[in-house]
Amino acid sequence: METVYDLWFEREYPDREDTELHIGIYATEADAKRAIASLVGQPGFRDYPEGFQIHPTKLGRTGWLEGFVS
Repeated sequence: METVYDLWFEREYPDREDTELHIGIYATEADAKRAIASLVGQPGFRDYPEGFQIHPTKLGRTGWLEGFVS
């Protein structure tokens, strides 16, 4: 299976809903890092640059195998 790099931005707040943004999926980790570099100076992102997270994942793999409570 091919590895791809899933880029997210997440920020937790004590008094309101957290921010979770799916930025994109990239072919290489270097591509994901370039995306971060292009966004880190933008409003919101620049205030919390440590919020970027790169998650390597395999194509064709189901990542969530259980139900959920609604």
